[in-house]
Amino acid sequence: MLVALIAHDRKGALSVRKENREAHLAYIEATGVVAQAGPLLDDDGQMIGSLVILDVADMTAAQDWADNDPYARADLFESVTLMRWNRVIGG
Repeated sequence: MLVALIAHDRKGALSVRKENREAHLAYIEATGVVAQAGPLLDDDGQMIGSLVILDVADMTAAQDWADNDPYARADLFESVTLMRWNRVIGG
């Protein structure tokens, strides 16, 4: 099942994002459940959140992944939304 994780960073937390980016990318690689991912950007091109498409067994697995993401553990996010997602275009 595909799940979209949409996270918005806390205001003024760009340094937290940058400090934890390497660990976040390593987590993505190690877990093997991320189908697509990338940062959300503001009008100036600064990172302000994340969009991650997870390919997991169920919503419990998605929540577990989200809870253990180094970004979440560093308290980067103001909000995180998980919702089922259906790929229509793209591979």
